[in-house]
Amino acid sequence: MNQPDMAQLMRQAQEMQAQLERAQQEILASTVEGQAGNGLVKVKMSGGGEVLDISIDPKIVDPDDVETLQDLVLSAVNQASRSVADLSERKLGPISGFGGQSLGSL
Repeated sequence: MNQPDMAQLMRQAQEMQAQLERAQQEILASTVEGQAGNGLVKVKMSGGGEVLDISIDPKIVDPDDVETLQDLVLSAVNQASRSVADLSERKLGPISGFGGQSLGSL
């Protein structure tokens, strides 16, 4: 039985750690956008999940139908949040070895 080269294993572990840190930095530096109502409501979100901007087209604003606007904002925020999760999965999945599995399901 051959013993694994501990120095080589340590180098591989350090390399994976560096890749992970780079991927995490890329995610945090990224911005994603969620949209609803055919782009009438847009939400920009950082890779860290912070809402950076909400844009609402004035033609969607109806004082008699605030619920629709609320639903559209919620939908755009949720879409942006899913985009952050997808971005994280794309960047971290290959490094972590989880491939196509959602990180949230682990």
